[in-house]
Amino acid sequence: MPFQRIPATSPVPAQLRGGVVAIGNFDGVHRGHQAVLGRALEEARRLGVPSLVLTFDPHPRKVFHPDRPLFVLTPPAMKARLVEALGFDAVVERPFTRDFASQSAETFVTHVLVNCLGITHAVTGFDFHFGKDRQGGPAYLMAAGERHGFGVSLVDAFRDEGAKVVSSSRIRTLLEEGDVAQAAGLLGYRFTVEAEIIGGQKLGRTLGFPTANMALPADATLRHGIYAVRFRRADGTIHDGVASFGRRPTVDDSGVPLLETFVFDFSDDLYGEVCSVSFFGWLRGEEKFDGLDALVAQMKRDEAEARALLSGVRPLSQLDARIAF
Repeated sequence: MPFQRIPATSPVPAQLRGGVVAIGNFDGVHRGHQAVLGRALEEARRLGVPSLVLTFDPHPRKVFHPDRPLFVLTPPAMKARLVEALGFDAVVERPFTRDFASQSAETFVTHVLVNCLGITHAVTGFDFHFGKDRQGGPAYLMAAGERHGFGVSLVDAFRDEGAKVVSSSRIRTLLEEGDVAQAAGLLGYRFTVEAEIIGGQKLGRTLGFPTANMALPADATLRHGIYAVRFRRADGTIHDGVASFGRRPTVDDSGVPLLETFVFDFSDDLYGEVCSVSFFGWLRGEEKFDGLDALVAQMKRDEAEARALLSGVRPLSQLDARIAF
């Protein structure tokens, strides 16, 4: 069956009821999350039932601490794309509100897991909590499974090769430092953003470096600078490129940050198309040059460095191969 994104306002199709459900926020869909998700896929195959992901939006921290900006690694559309690439049948996207958070743990179990999804098995991380005041934890979920007739699997924290727990906060810090290579090691795939291509000042075109421009969410605190990237069009075709994220200090320095990608060996019109950019390497920080000639000279060096870096890249995983290759 084709992959489905199911909002909470829509009923779950009959053919997807009775499945195995991985439950969590899964921001980043990183290697730790993939341990939970992989266990759910294994259980679904063993039982011969559908595989689903139950996730929540917005991120709970945005609800409880709206005054604190949060760099969301995978907005719903990107999270769904990653979940689909992993092999799930559907993602159920549940709005996270204060009213939802104030429901009892038993209400979550009976209304969401039993009545709405009719689950056969639930898979969560070992520290998953739910319900008012986080009253529902692993022990509660396992007891609820016994009462309602569904199985429960708990997955321990996933540690990297240095024995440190892989977390979304670690990845955010790396991206804020521009270390997209190390972030990819924790994600298990190259960090990727997706957005509509919008118009710009078209200065790049006059300089010989036309760019595909994207406005990233305001909370995206990716370090400003120049990156070697892969650019994927809506039709799935992929092109190498070099991207600048920032405020364009040489020519503007006043607007909101933009992601501007110079796509190698490409000249088609992309305006209005939803495309994605995967980050492979950090080249340098933003600089303010003394005139356009100096800027163009540096852009040529950036292009050469990005081409060299991208010429030798290999997929980090099957997921990376499906997203960035």
